[in-house]
Amino acid sequence: MTDETYNTASNGVGASVGRNRSYQSSIYQPSTYQPSTMSYVPDADYGSAVTTPSTDYKDAASYPNPYDTSQSTLPPESRFPIQEAYYEEDMPAGGVLRRPTDMLKTLADFKHDEPLGLHDNVVAAGEDGEYWEDEEEEDENRFVNISLLSHMAVQLRDKVPRGTHVKGNIPYPRAFTGKDIVSTIQSRIQRDLAINHGISTNDRRIALQVARSLQSQLFFYEVEWGGRVLQDGVEDVYMFLDDVEGTSDAVPEREELPTGVITVLTRCYSPSCTDESPCYCFACPRKGTTIAALPPPTDIISSTKLEEWEETVDQGILNALSEEEIRRQNIIHKIIMKEEQYIKDLDIVESVFIKPLRLANPPVMPPEMLEDFIDDVFGNILDLRECNRRLLEVMYVRQREQGPVIERIGDIFLDAATEFRLAYPTYIGHHPIGEKRMKDEVENNPKFKLFLEQCARESSRQGETIRLDLKHFLNRPSEHLQKYPVMLEAVANDTGEHHPDKEFLKEAVEAIKNLYGVAQLLTFQSAMGKGAPGKFEWHDLVAPEIRETFTKKEAKRQAIIFELIKGEMAYVKDLENIETMYVQPLRAADPPIIAPQRLDQFIDDVFHNFTELYTHHRRLVNKLHEIQREEHPKIRSIVAPLFDTALNFRDAYMEYIPNYPIAAYRIDDEMATNPAFKAFVDQCVRHPDAHRLDMKNFINRPIPRLLRYELLLKGIIEETEEPHDDLDTIPQVIDIIKALGKETEPGVFSAKQKVELWRYNSNLVFKNGEFIDMDLLDEQRTLVYSGRLLRQPESGLEWNGWSELHVLLFDNYLVMTKPKERDGVLKYYVNRRPIPLDLLTLVNFTDPPTQRSTGILRNLRGERAHENSNVPSPENPNDSRSVYPLTLHHNGRTGGPYILYAESSQARTDWKSKLEEALGLRRVVQDSNKVFEPETLSSDTFLVPSITATQTPAWNQDITYTGKVTCSVPFNTADGRALVAIGCAEGVWIGFRHDPKSMRRVLHLKMVTQCAMLEDFGIFLVLADKSLFAYHIEALVPSSPHASHTSQIPQKLNGTKDVHFFSVGQLHGRTLIIYMKKKGLDSIFRVLEPVGDKINERVKAPVGFGSRLGFRSAKSEWFRIYRDFFLPSESFDLIFLKARIAILCAKGFEIMDLNDFNSVTIPMREDPRLASLAKRCESCRPMGMFRSAEDEFLLVYDEFGVYVDKHGDPSRSAGTIEWEGTAERVAFHSPYILLFDTRFIEIRHIESGRLAQIIPGNDVRCIWDGRGVSSNAATTPSADGSVQEAQVHAVMNSTDTVSGARSRAIAQHVVELIPTVPLNLPERHGNNQPHRVLSVQSVQSSQSLPHSPGLQRNSAGSWRS
Repeated sequence: MTDETYNTASNGVGASVGRNRSYQSSIYQPSTYQPSTMSYVPDADYGSAVTTPSTDYKDAASYPNPYDTSQSTLPPESRFPIQEAYYEEDMPAGGVLRRPTDMLKTLADFKHDEPLGLHDNVVAAGEDGEYWEDEEEEDENRFVNISLLSHMAVQLRDKVPRGTHVKGNIPYPRAFTGKDIVSTIQSRIQRDLAINHGISTNDRRIALQVARSLQSQLFFYEVEWGGRVLQDGVEDVYMFLDDVEGTSDAVPEREELPTGVITVLTRCYSPSCTDESPCYCFACPRKGTTIAALPPPTDIISSTKLEEWEETVDQGILNALSEEEIRRQNIIHKIIMKEEQYIKDLDIVESVFIKPLRLANPPVMPPEMLEDFIDDVFGNILDLRECNRRLLEVMYVRQREQGPVIERIGDIFLDAATEFRLAYPTYIGHHPIGEKRMKDEVENNPKFKLFLEQCARESSRQGETIRLDLKHFLNRPSEHLQKYPVMLEAVANDTGEHHPDKEFLKEAVEAIKNLYGVAQLLTFQSAMGKGAPGKFEWHDLVAPEIRETFTKKEAKRQAIIFELIKGEMAYVKDLENIETMYVQPLRAADPPIIAPQRLDQFIDDVFHNFTELYTHHRRLVNKLHEIQREEHPKIRSIVAPLFDTALNFRDAYMEYIPNYPIAAYRIDDEMATNPAFKAFVDQCVRHPDAHRLDMKNFINRPIPRLLRYELLLKGIIEETEEPHDDLDTIPQVIDIIKALGKETEPGVFSAKQKVELWRYNSNLVFKNGEFIDMDLLDEQRTLVYSGRLLRQPESGLEWNGWSELHVLLFDNYLVMTKPKERDGVLKYYVNRRPIPLDLLTLVNFTDPPTQRSTGILRNLRGERAHENSNVPSPENPNDSRSVYPLTLHHNGRTGGPYILYAESSQARTDWKSKLEEALGLRRVVQDSNKVFEPETLSSDTFLVPSITATQTPAWNQDITYTGKVTCSVPFNTADGRALVAIGCAEGVWIGFRHDPKSMRRVLHLKMVTQCAMLEDFGIFLVLADKSLFAYHIEALVPSSPHASHTSQIPQKLNGTKDVHFFSVGQLHGRTLIIYMKKKGLDSIFRVLEPVGDKINERVKAPVGFGSRLGFRSAKSEWFRIYRDFFLPSESFDLIFLKARIAILCAKGFEIMDLNDFNSVTIPMREDPRLASLAKRCESCRPMGMFRSAEDEFLLVYDEFGVYVDKHGDPSRSAGTIEWEGTAERVAFHSPYILLFDTRFIEIRHIESGRLAQIIPGNDVRCIWDGRGVSSNAATTPSADGSVQEAQVHAVMNSTDTVSGARSRAIAQHVVELIPTVPLNLPERHGNNQPHRVLSVQSVQSSQSLPHSPGLQRNSAGSWRS
């Protein structure tokens, strides 16, 4: 190595310059290093950014050699190996030096499809219209290479801000500070550092190194020519050598500029180094290894020794100063020292706590919570550090300008107070929230607690052994702010009255005191009613000297306004607590406290729209806080935000307040039935924010809050002196709040009624085995009236006196109960079966009062009346024992007359009025909500005598009695006609549906009891006089005048045995007819299957007289015998199930498989627990069996129903469903069952058993239950075009007798029950053609098998035999 080559290394930011033009790479070797060839600018912390020739220095020997270990002052870790060296002259424009081998490699890797990249910075003209703009913007710096020290020198000379700076009381024009230099360089290089090296724009280390390199080449000088190394601060003042005072502002050109290469700002010399692929070079700038090797930045704060000011000043100066001035300067010196220590403490917060918390691996807390936690705990503490750094810099400048004796400091703190006003109150006000958040995290997060302990070991101050925790550092801003007035007052005390700093100091003290008052106010606002700050009153936040300026009335007014704001904050906090204490824990509970399927509804019922209230009042609090911050301690008015909020929160309160009774009930009910919820509520009461209040108190908070507004606003009016706008506006706000309270009253009343219904629903107790679902939870259900009525003992002997009943009149039931309190809960024991209002009749309310005696037991106890006492008569209305009878009648199976007694005439009148109101309301509601609507099929065709004579008159031509209607079936003919067949004692009639006038008798049969239609086969079945006949429908209702191929001779299917009933259905794809005959006590069943080919076979004309008279059957057999079986029990009916049949018999329901005749009887009676049910089933008759759910059936008896599972076991705990009437017949129209009592039709929902409708009538009977047709033909178009099926027919006697020729006759109304809403909507069958003339064949009965003789039809369409 020669002297002509200069090698260097400088803390990872190495550079080399030299006089020859050869390139040489060298490795650091101390033994071969020539110290005489190199000079180095020392830096106790960093080293130098660039190196320069020794000939450029005035005094090179004064600088130590970093490579001489005997001279080096750097710590071992700050010494780095030498980097590769090159010359600035050899540097290409891009800062990359290429070897020939690298160039060849680049050419070999060149791809033709890639752009040449000759003009990287040129944007195509026309792209976004920014071509010329970009060129103009970049023109200034496009030829600047920031890696060359000479270029940076020119940039610094042109850009650094110059001004007059004072040091040592000497002004220096066109000067600048070290901070100005570093800031200017940083502004030129920060973009490149961020883009190419990923370095933060706040990292000023490289800019500082470049500035020191320029200083080392004497590009600028310190005005006092001191030997201090340049710092990023304002303590020293610098100037350029070329700047001469009094010259023009033009920047002179220097003949020689500093030279050097800033290696950290250069690009990598490897031609293969790109953004996409990693570089092989260890020292590649892209890898950031050079930056990472830099030591951390030094503190700009000068290390002021902990000594008194007078110890640092020349004795001659001290002798010229007074004792007061010396004390004053000592205090100022201490202020600067404390400010330095304070900033160091804030630096510790960032370096020891915040940064490690962010970089912790594994993380101390979930990453998604980390930033929110840092914001909550540390707040804007780093902003405070910047404010105080600026304050300290200004004090350093003042110290530099006026030192060693500082004349003025008050003006500095007065300006600082203005800047502090934005930062300190925010931090101090938020500090309690941060403390609470940190405390909670320490308690709940062991990792964070351990982290704080580790940080505390690293947070001790230099020279101190005491460990300071995070809480201490977070309290520092508040403590430091409070010390300012004390220290400044101490300075002011030693400042003469005529001193120019005296007034500044006084104003600064007041400004900072006021600043702390604002901070206290923000602390109060942030507390939101929690902790000690939340309990502040107005006088706690107002200094005594300020309070003395208020009149007594104004002070009281401000205290009331403060109380309103404070109460609003506490109210908003309670609304927040509803979310944090109740809603969120209920949703997050695992295991769940409330079943998930009920949770959302429960939360909505209990907390309802509390979030809307929170939104309104949170906005109000924010507005009040804003007014408070601007006007405290004397607030002129808060009416405007209150007025605005009162207008806007009306709808929210109109919804919330009426819901409160419901919410309170839901809480009580859930606590009574859910132990986990009760434990949860009790646990929440112990929550610190609950103030020992339970959930109901929290949800009740909005209601008294409205009343509180009224009281506080009235108090403000009383303390407001005229003239004031509040005297006019506050009454308007009060009126709005009052009106809101009145408007919510109807909703509250309605909600209380609803809750009362729910309480009755929960507390009604029925007798064992009896339960009636009165649908009390229905949204439309209402309690019309309730009160006490009396009832006489049924035995006639008044052993215990009269029964006192609590009678409940709902809009659908009348319930008589006896209240009894049990376990603190009032239960209502149902005394008599509830009476549906549809079956209630008001009989008498006018009987005279009667006397209520005291009862035998009371007389035996010595409570007899004295013989000489005046016993009031029953007619005496003033007698306290007089009671007033009222008679009701229950028209159901277990009903009858009820005589109840009211305790006064007025009470009886009230009951009558309410009963009439309830009955009228019930009729209106039922008329509007009918499940089925009767539609007439025949109104006057079928007649019976009005009075049963002792001797039935003989039949003659004039007698038109048809006897009782017994059966019917709808069907469609082959040509699409919708017909209905009706059977009665005198035969079978057929006519068009919905055309009562079209009815014609087609079969003259006696005692018709059952009929059915096999529509797919064209066969009509009739059971008449216990004989089962089959007719071809074409024989009865021909589709054409010439139906000669159809047999008009019916077939008798039962032989000589009497048939009691038959049933038609499908099983395994087969259409079957099963009829039952009796043999002793056994039931004999025969199963027939229609033979389609035989039925449709063309029949030859009958031969002989006997055939014409019907004495023998047609040759074709229409049915074949499929099975025969018997059941050793009396049978009543047979039902086709999906794969089996169900026989209704005396034993119950016999479920049988026709393939193997295996059977089982349900319900199961062997279980001893079902003994009472088995006994009940034996005493009642089975009527039907219907599927209520996928695996559940409803077994219908004539008096009750019971749900069973697929095994026949009872499936519901409620027991049986008692019918209101006695079911003579039952039908099913999904999803309803219809029970036919002779007085009414009882309609219930199949799944719930709940009573849906009652259709009253006289001698009501079911004549078709939906069975007996192979395809459903009963379709009725609804108003909207959908098809609603009628699956049930009924008959009932008219209440009026037929007059005229048919006097003393009663018409039987045949009706079909049409659903009022679409229940089942299968495809439409056939075309309805009303008012057409029906072509029928009338068949007369004879002693032989009924047949169909030929009939003639006249042109008018009338019929004759």
